[in-house]
Amino acid sequence: MKDKKWALLALASIPLIMTLGNSMLLPVLPQISRKLAISSFQVSMIITVYGVVAIIMIPVAGYLSDRFGRKTVILPSLIIAALGGGVSAAAAWLMGGGSAYWVILGGRFLQGIGAAGAFPIVLPFVGDMFRDEEEVSKGLGLIETSNTFGKVLSPILGAYLGTLLWFLPFIAIPALCLMSFLLVLFLVKSPKKQEGDTSTIRQFLKGIRGVLHEKGRWLYAIFAVGCICMFVTFGVLFYLSETLESVYRLRGVVKGLVLAVPLALLCLSSFGAGKIIGKNKMLMKWLGFGGMVLLTASMVVTGFYKGIYFMVGFLGLAGIGIGAALPCLDALITEGIEKENRGTITSLYSSMRFIGVSLGPPAVSLLMGAGHWTLFGTMAAVGAVGGLLTLFAIRPSKGEKGEKVSRYNKDPAVREAAFGHKNRSPV
Repeated sequence: MKDKKWALLALASIPLIMTLGNSMLLPVLPQISRKLAISSFQVSMIITVYGVVAIIMIPVAGYLSDRFGRKTVILPSLIIAALGGGVSAAAAWLMGGGSAYWVILGGRFLQGIGAAGAFPIVLPFVGDMFRDEEEVSKGLGLIETSNTFGKVLSPILGAYLGTLLWFLPFIAIPALCLMSFLLVLFLVKSPKKQEGDTSTIRQFLKGIRGVLHEKGRWLYAIFAVGCICMFVTFGVLFYLSETLESVYRLRGVVKGLVLAVPLALLCLSSFGAGKIIGKNKMLMKWLGFGGMVLLTASMVVTGFYKGIYFMVGFLGLAGIGIGAALPCLDALITEGIEKENRGTITSLYSSMRFIGVSLGPPAVSLLMGAGHWTLFGTMAAVGAVGGLLTLFAIRPSKGEKGEKVSRYNKDPAVREAAFGHKNRSPV
């Protein structure tokens, strides 16, 4: 891993910057609403359009990365994200009112397309870079930590930039994307493509159907648990943000610092989990299950008390649980899928995580009217579903890669039809 340290750090800049490019706008949304004279629903669309476009485009980007290479997709995507950020920044700076709003939305639409081809492709890229499963796990832990660190930094940085100039977060987005572009361009080398990697679309889709048919039980479970983790994370952060401002009158950087507490614990937990899981797939399963149990218990306890210190403390414990689970999910799904289909399968997983991000805040906004206990009881129930899925649906075997021998391994003819090359298998 030492000889690829700089490449890994360059790739880790992508989730950090993509997260900042979206989440650091959250603290300044009220300012944007006032400056452009738009409603709260309209201003929320600045976040929503980014996520919705990304959900749609992520599987497309995954397919393209499998066919043409990870770096070939990531670099243009970073440019598109920078252009989208530049369009939004120019509109906020030079225009006003409703006209500025619609151009900003157009820029965010472009930025969402760019984001779809950047961060989700990093996960299979790390899997391609290393042969040793323990190194893959450590690399994915670093990527997940970078993603989470972006979430920790974004409320603080966004709030600070907003105090200087309300549209300064928009201006920061293209600068950050171009920085990541240069790092990947000069520090990351694509793994050599093997002969026969250019199968037809029919063969590719047949291979994907075969993988989902054979491994669907645990893949669908990981998709669902990843969605649950993001749903709870962004849902409770939305609730905490609203509570800090409406009940405790905290705004600006101080509010950002409080929001960063559970995210910082999530970040540290994610980093630690990535370090210790190695290539032990049973440990990944049980650590992931333990994380979901901690999440569920924290939600139950938080439902009984509203005190700020108590609530932030137990939401921090929930963050530790989520942070422990995410690298395990990343490693299981990345190491359990053959490189020919890794980009597409992990992109489906990333789409499910984006769905959780998109659904969390609106769901919590509806539940807030039903009361504190109802909200956190619902979150606990969702966490419990994630724990049960991890316990009963994810069952790594004791084989070399933690999987049973695939039927594709046994039948070269099927393998060749599915992947266009008789010497490769989907496991």
